[in-house]
Amino acid sequence: MLDSAATRTETAMPLPIAFRSARDLAALIRRGRTTSVELLGLYFDRLARFNPKLNAIIVVDRDRARRRARAADKALARGEIWGPLHGVPMTIKESFDVAGLPSTWGIPSLKDNIAAKNAVVVDRLLDAGAVLFGKTNVPLLLSDWQSFNAVYGTTNNPWDVARIPGGSSGGSAAALAAGLTGLDYGSDIGASIRNPAHYCGVYGHKPTFDIVPLRGHALPGKLPKMDIAVAGPLARSAADLELALKLTAGPDEIEAAGLRLALKPCPRKRLRDFRVAVMLDHPTAEVDRAVQDRIAAVAAFAAKKGARVSDRARPAIDPHEAHRVYVMLLRAETSSSLDETAFARQLEAARTLKPGDEQYYRWLVEANTLYHRDWLAFNEERHRMRLAWADFFRAWDVLLCPTATTAAFPHNQNGERWERMIDVNGKPQPTTTQLFWAGFPNMAYLPSTIAPAGLTPTGLPVGVQIVGPQYGDLTTIGFATLLEREFGGFAPPPGYD
Repeated sequence: MLDSAATRTETAMPLPIAFRSARDLAALIRRGRTTSVELLGLYFDRLARFNPKLNAIIVVDRDRARRRARAADKALARGEIWGPLHGVPMTIKESFDVAGLPSTWGIPSLKDNIAAKNAVVVDRLLDAGAVLFGKTNVPLLLSDWQSFNAVYGTTNNPWDVARIPGGSSGGSAAALAAGLTGLDYGSDIGASIRNPAHYCGVYGHKPTFDIVPLRGHALPGKLPKMDIAVAGPLARSAADLELALKLTAGPDEIEAAGLRLALKPCPRKRLRDFRVAVMLDHPTAEVDRAVQDRIAAVAAFAAKKGARVSDRARPAIDPHEAHRVYVMLLRAETSSSLDETAFARQLEAARTLKPGDEQYYRWLVEANTLYHRDWLAFNEERHRMRLAWADFFRAWDVLLCPTATTAAFPHNQNGERWERMIDVNGKPQPTTTQLFWAGFPNMAYLPSTIAPAGLTPTGLPVGVQIVGPQYGDLTTIGFATLLEREFGGFAPPPGYD
């Protein structure tokens, strides 16, 4: 029998239309039960009612969206269907270029940076029939587990506006949870899709590295070929994740001349058929008991359904070393955003590092000033770990683990990220420590899906991170789909009727 925290996600009645999945919305439009214009109007009304206290959607393209919604309805009346998302209103993370709209990444000096053309992901979603009506908030440079910046301000969590929605796709998750949009799309290098989905109680998918083109998701003058970084969907259902991924994944123009993507379907049709490893905690990044309990409940449910479940199975990897390799590769990659003055300061900091300096800060400075020879050594370690993960997934289908060490924590914008503390089992922990759970799969290019796992005793959502083998995206989403059907899925936060 499920406990109350798990069963809270089960709904005897269909969700209100604003909270339906994108697939359901598209079906309602096709069947004539509603129109794209009506749905867009509904979301605009909800935007006026709820967005002022959330600040999730920070750019609204009303006129173009209305024109496209009207065109979608007229096309349908002629028997034309543009694609699987025909007429569905949606938003996208601010960092994706949309022609005619600002792309600032939260940087004040870029507040007037208007994109000239669409990102590849945007074009692919439009080609599928979506009605794009706005952009969602991010932190400065997409570099925080909170979502605040000097251009657009702070985004709040719909479950508790005194708490964070996550970052850097925080506006995306908050908008979905509050029923302000039908679908959203984000990006992830350090859990930027995953932690907002976890904190806000929605679904998110971090794809296998490099299967979704990032062209059109970069700072002005930069190319988007970044190590570790990916783009992926956020939604209110696992089925929407699968749909949005299939619509957007596949090689970009140059690669498409010689490559094609062929993701294998999920090989398991029932929970009982899955081989499930579970990792609830690790000393490198202690996890709050309330979060562990929800993931343990998911694992116990899978075991009750007949799945083979182990809390001891692990890849042949030192997790703490994996964390160090991830942070070094991550911060070496993001060091490209440093200007000459900032880089000079990092060089000086590297010369004055002391053994007692905070671990994350020490790694950050070392990575920002890394010799290429040293980067090659970390990259070598990464690929050794990729092979160990591949061996592991020959015996196991998925690994269940935390997304973050706590549920959504109170806003804290003081000091540096590694100086901000959160409470974990009554003890202070730097917010940056939970990058451990972001990097364990991400550094090795693995896909992971976040699915709602219930509420903490204080009523905050928890997401379970479902990790799979490289290119096993449809397996992790497939497991999430079965959980949604049998364990429970998205439920709206109170107060957004």
